[in-house]
Amino acid sequence: MLDDIDLALYLLQNRVRRQILERLVREPHYPMQLAEIIGVSQQAIMKHLKELEKGDFVKREKVPSEKGGPPKTIFSVQKALSLRVDLGPDLFNCEHRKLPSGGPMRLSSRLPASSMSVVELVSGRKKIAVSEGVSHLSHLNETLELLDQQRDAVIALHQHIRNRISAAVDSDFDKYEQRAMVHTIIEAPQQRLDLTRLSKELQLGQAQMNTLLEEVQLRLERQISDRAGHIIATPNNSELRWWLPVKSNR
Repeated sequence: MLDDIDLALYLLQNRVRRQILERLVREPHYPMQLAEIIGVSQQAIMKHLKELEKGDFVKREKVPSEKGGPPKTIFSVQKALSLRVDLGPDLFNCEHRKLPSGGPMRLSSRLPASSMSVVELVSGRKKIAVSEGVSHLSHLNETLELLDQQRDAVIALHQHIRNRISAAVDSDFDKYEQRAMVHTIIEAPQQRLDLTRLSKELQLGQAQMNTLLEEVQLRLERQISDRAGHIIATPNNSELRWWLPVKSNR
């Protein structure tokens, strides 16, 4: 079974499937309509629709025929998500994010202040005229562009710092296994280090992993001490973890 992000990448890498979704987000379509618009056979359209349906990207439903014949099958989009890929010399992040559900008021606590005027104008309404809606969408597009520019700048700063950290890792850690462990820590500093997964990746036994962890901990502890400018004096049997910050009492 594919993970969500693998499934999304698999489905969206196909140009015809992207064209299908572009049409379906406007309004539901019949397979024959999609075939005529996109310029491929109805058989090919059905094949792609089945893939999208299997991934819960679209859903099908039966609707009465306008000409009084048997019901017809129509497709519409049912999934809301955001797919982000950031890639650079010292940066790789591939993320699948689910969009929050709910109306304007429910979303308001998560929205930037610049969007609150739109929330107040559209909240509770079932219908918005095209001319008014275009104005609101233009305002939200400007907000999204500003947020994207800010996010791009943060990512660039993140990459700059990662680049400098990578240079330090290369110079301070001699073994590949040490560098691999340190990079794993850097990539998710808030998470507990998964030693079982890392041991499989590096093909190391338990004893070798324990030795590797001790080597990395000792080197990082020394870096913390050097950066803090303090001397750490403890009994021989004391344990000082690499993540323990050293603070001055002054």
